[in-house]
Order: sequence, then C-alpha cells, then structure tokens
Amino acid sequence: MQARSAGLTVNLRQTQPFALDVSFEAPPGEITALFGHSGSGKTTVLRAIAGLQRTADARILCGDDVWCETATRAWRPPHLRPVGFVFQDYGLFPHLSVREQVDLALGHRPSAERPPRIQALLELTQLQELGNRRPAALSGGQQQRAAIARALARDPQVLLLDEPFAAVDWALRESLRHELVALQRALSLTVVLVTHDFEDVAKLASHLVVLERGRVAASGTVEDL
Repeated sequence: MQARSAGLTVNLRQTQPFALDVSFEAPPGEITALFGHSGSGKTTVLRAIAGLQRTADARILCGDDVWCETATRAWRPPHLRPVGFVFQDYGLFPHLSVREQVDLALGHRPSAERPPRIQALLELTQLQELGNRRPAALSGGQQQRAAIARALARDPQVLLLDEPFAAVDWALRESLRHELVALQRALSLTVVLVTHDFEDVAKLASHLVVLERGRVAASGTVEDL
C-alpha cells in the first residue's frame, strides 16, 4: 500500500476578505507544519490546497502537476486532486459505519477492488475490529483513525491535517502522534499539518512554516528554525 509521494509548491495572495500572502514548499515524503495563532490563515491555506477555497491569486503545484494557476486560469476541482483531508472535527458521517465511511471514499475504484482495500486500510489504522461501528460508538482517537483511513482511501499524494489532535486529551494526543508518524513513514506520505501547538511541530514535523496575520514569518527545517 505504498502511496505516491510528491512535494507541494504553494503561492497564495489576496486582500479580501482578509490579507493573505503565503509562499512555501512542502518537501515530498515529509511532514510540513503550518504553525501560528488562530486567525493567522493556516486553515485557509489548507483549504486552498484542497481546492475548497479560492484566493485572488494562486499557484499550487504537486510535483510538476498544476492544480491551480491564476495566471493561466488553470483549475483542478477538489475531487480531481489527489488529496486526503482530515478535518479538525474529523467530519465523519454519523449514520455510517467506519467501513461505510471508507467505502464512500473509494468511488474511483471498481467495486471488486473495494472490500480488500477497505480491510487493508482498517488494518493499517488499527480499526479492523471496529469496522461496523458508527462514530458515536468510537473514542476520540478511534474517530481520528477512521477519518485518516477515509482520507487514505482516495490514494492521496498529499495528506492534509487540520488541528488533528485538538479534539482529544493530552494522554491520547501523545499516543496518536506516535501512530501518525509511524503511518506517515510507512507510506512515505507528504503531509501538511496545521497546528497552534508547538509540541506537534517538535514531535512530528521536519519542516515548518510560521504564519502571522496571513504572511510567512519564517520557513525552513525545524532544526534550523
């Protein structure tokens, strides 16, 4: 289940509804953290990468693949971008089981391929015994893993995580950090992680982009910064 890995080049600018001037690169197969206070533009950047939000001037590349370029009017809609997105509240459908959540994200695959793929993803995220449970019957950590399994079902080149540990307590957060690092390394995924907790940066990321009021205050490797 090796995922393809490609780096991101992101250039976003706008003046309304709030000022944004952000440029950075996320290296392939690494975890890049977008770090800053609430309102600094982190989630807007993540949504722009996924194609869920447009900015006045944008250029987003995944490797050599152009996802968005205002100058040439290039635009790839969200469902055609090889992106997995894990929202802050996980965004699981309350009426679907874990297995059904993952199956829903496998619409791009033939029906015959889906059952073994679902089982492989549940095993990868340690949910093989919980596939028939709905979100209300899962712990916070299990819900997060279900959201990650669903995101990985899209065969993403890039995994986007928006404050992935905000909804869990401190003890569980530490365990989930270890699981995320193990998963990222196993798949060699390019990950962009939004956080306002520097402990996430220190324990997860190799690269860091610090945002302040919609601008990049610093960018580079975590070691250098």
